[in-house]
Amino acid sequence: MTTPSPYPRDMIGYGGEPPIAAWPGRARIAVNFVLNVEEGSENSVLHGDARNESGLSEVVGGRHPAGERDLGLESLYEYGSRTGVWRILRLFTDRQLPFTVYACAQALERNPVSTKALTEAGCDFAGHGWRWINHFELNEDKEREHIARAVETIQRLTGAPPAGWYCRYAPSPRTRRLLVEHGGFLYDSDSYADDLPYWISVGGRPHLVLPYALDTNDVKFGAPSAYGSGEDFFRHLVDSFDQLYEEGAEAPKMMSVGLHQRLVGRPGRARALARFLDHVLAHERVWVCRRVDIARHWHVTHPPITA
Repeated sequence: MTTPSPYPRDMIGYGGEPPIAAWPGRARIAVNFVLNVEEGSENSVLHGDARNESGLSEVVGGRHPAGERDLGLESLYEYGSRTGVWRILRLFTDRQLPFTVYACAQALERNPVSTKALTEAGCDFAGHGWRWINHFELNEDKEREHIARAVETIQRLTGAPPAGWYCRYAPSPRTRRLLVEHGGFLYDSDSYADDLPYWISVGGRPHLVLPYALDTNDVKFGAPSAYGSGEDFFRHLVDSFDQLYEEGAEAPKMMSVGLHQRLVGRPGRARALARFLDHVLAHERVWVCRRVDIARHWHVTHPPITA
């Protein structure tokens, strides 16, 4: 009789008994804001792709003939790198709040002005691919090449290699193995499975996962929209924060807020983000931090248990 293979998914996690996060300052919640920098690295026939990008914008894209650029969608993306990034950066610097950048390396390279400003603002950079494309569509050799190229470019442009990694939406079955093989990563965020970091084994080696979130994320402004207005975004962020803050009296968690230059960088949505930043600042015992700070804390405070 053949012994069935173990189920490859962990459906239990911490089993209702999460570790005490012990965030700095006895914080009840760790809040991390992530700015996704993707503009200029998206799918486009201009970049030699077979199709133009069709998502995460005000529209789903026009029906252009094969091989023809979609100038409308290109300009919607350009808004993020030309205008949105500066509005978002100002909101955080005015309040002296840190944030993380999920960086598509090609996008950083195509806008050295904002890359320099984000670096000088003290942002930490996590790899978001060489380009903003699906890693699960790449073969192993090409994915390995993209990881290496992204790391080299981010280090050259920002002065440090990326501490973490996050693919566009989801990794390939090979991504984590390739990250560990490359080395130098403190974590990846290719999971939405928890409110706390957790350790996994990759090739017999411990590897840290810092889960990300798609509900507390401005991706829901992308057509077809789930957030109809900035008020919708604000209310969901506030409710999520308040729930986690309440739970944090006994079991502190983390909250990830995903942002995109071309989405929340629009005036009305930026206004909603500003209101949420002020809501967070109105509370005591909140640790607003970078993603690398959470990873470093977890490595020291909750190291992997080894046999």
